[in-house]
Amino acid sequence: MNTYPLRGKTALITGASSGLGAEFARQLATMGSHLILVARREKRLQQLSQEIAAQHDVHVHIMPLDLAVVDAPQTLHQRVRDAGLAADVLINNAGFGLYGEHAHIPWEQERQMLMLDIVALMQLTKLFLGDMLQRDKGYILQLSSIGAYQPSPTYAAYSAAKTCVLYFGEALNYELRHSNVSCTVLSPGVTATEFLQVSGQQPTRYQRLFMMQSPEVVRIGLKAMLKRRPSVVAGNMNALVAWSNRCIPRRWSAALTHRLMTMH
Repeated sequence: MNTYPLRGKTALITGASSGLGAEFARQLATMGSHLILVARREKRLQQLSQEIAAQHDVHVHIMPLDLAVVDAPQTLHQRVRDAGLAADVLINNAGFGLYGEHAHIPWEQERQMLMLDIVALMQLTKLFLGDMLQRDKGYILQLSSIGAYQPSPTYAAYSAAKTCVLYFGEALNYELRHSNVSCTVLSPGVTATEFLQVSGQQPTRYQRLFMMQSPEVVRIGLKAMLKRRPSVVAGNMNALVAWSNRCIPRRWSAALTHRLMTMH
């Protein structure tokens, strides 16, 4: 991977306290990027900041914030400006899923998920995109999911939210085609992070078999971003699953996905 474009640039990463977000921070620091790390858990951000500062000659700024709160993205954007910083790269990684039948998931939990997975992502994109277009340079990486490619019973609202992220990101990338700003969507499958624990699901046989590690998923995403690709699915097997959904009736896709999500 050509790392030169990001050396000395500043990358803002949401959901940076663990999992893919923390791994994005580590790999971008290795590539010479300064970092703005955003998440709710300040202690974890401090630990990650100390780890990176000890290993790399980059500046690390931490900005603890719950992005699911109304207008938190505007607050973050203003904090970045007040600190005299500018985001050359925006990694919209913050998000979570909820496992279970839609009728039985409390609305407040689902509302929080949708605020973070869709509303905050779109608002952050709009705010930082404006700055990037003024400078006529920048990269945006949106985190979607393989669930975006099929209806997913037991993750109905989550997969629908990630479909929104996928189509939004691909459309935005096309809109930006005459600029030096791009938007790439990364869609991982099941990954060794806290996702399943937070969602409330025990790993199924399928998930245990095809689980990917965070470093490989992040490498795939950053490589696609630097190539300004509209979207990428992480992993050959996940890409095959996403592609194969085009070849079967949608009702079959829902039934198959339900089986994979519940087969222990």
